[in-house]
Amino acid sequence: MRRWLLVLGVIVLAAYLLTGVAQVQPGERAVVRRFGRVVRQQGPGLVIDLPYGMSRVDRVPVNFVRQVKVGFDPEIDEDQSMPEGQLLTGDQNLVNVQAAIDYRVGDGDAVVQYVLNRDRIEAAIARATEAAMSEWVAAHTVDETLLNGKVTLRAWLAPKVQERVDPYHLGVEIQAANVTYLAPPREVKYPFDRVSIAQAGIRTRENEAQQYAEQKMRNAQARQNALEQKAQAYALGRKRLAEADAEAFLKRLEQYQRLRKDNPDILIAIWWAEMGKTLIGMKANGQIDVLDERIGADGLDITQFAKPKKKQ
Repeated sequence: MRRWLLVLGVIVLAAYLLTGVAQVQPGERAVVRRFGRVVRQQGPGLVIDLPYGMSRVDRVPVNFVRQVKVGFDPEIDEDQSMPEGQLLTGDQNLVNVQAAIDYRVGDGDAVVQYVLNRDRIEAAIARATEAAMSEWVAAHTVDETLLNGKVTLRAWLAPKVQERVDPYHLGVEIQAANVTYLAPPREVKYPFDRVSIAQAGIRTRENEAQQYAEQKMRNAQARQNALEQKAQAYALGRKRLAEADAEAFLKRLEQYQRLRKDNPDILIAIWWAEMGKTLIGMKANGQIDVLDERIGADGLDITQFAKPKKKQ
């Protein structure tokens, strides 16, 4: 009998000692407290410490994103005097707002801060979010709040909540904020919905006009580019023709200077050669006629420009 009691005692003692052993999974951090005092942090792996009652191991998923919803709950009865999340705008109107705050455990010593404040973290985030939402709504009119709040309030809210919870050293990082519900009270919801529809139609027309203007601008730009390319091509062609004429002239000049050394009258010969080409062209076009009766003994010496033909 004593043997069985001894075995049972050993088993109980072993089971008690094993309460000081814990397995930390990947993505977790362990905070080890001994007699209520934090003694160390540890990453994934096996944690061995004193058994239950003398030490405590808190495992914290550091990559897990948690969420807390704050403000108006659309599922509750709105007829109560002042529902939670019903806020006053800058122009003295009421709106119902609900936001969802995503947060995670910070790095390093923030894990210890999270473990020590775990029980009050979400309440503190909720209070900070309510205060931030009230501040933003009070600074805007009801139209600005309802029409733009889901975009502008969302971008403004996350850093503001982080700023408000930092002094409490809760060990959390605000990841994002999302406005999940934003509407006027039930009594005035229909008129506001009508206004929203009308303003959506206005924005649609504005977008269509903007797209039309951009299309016309693109067409004009394309036509301008085509004309510029055409003008550049024409200018380049004229430049190349001029360069070719200049090159031909320089070659003729060089030839004339070379031939002039042997024949001083070469310029006269060149002049008559060019004049002959010109006269032949003019005669072909009916611009001059030769007066055969004025041919002298020394050859052709008189020409007469023909009168332009009258248009029929």
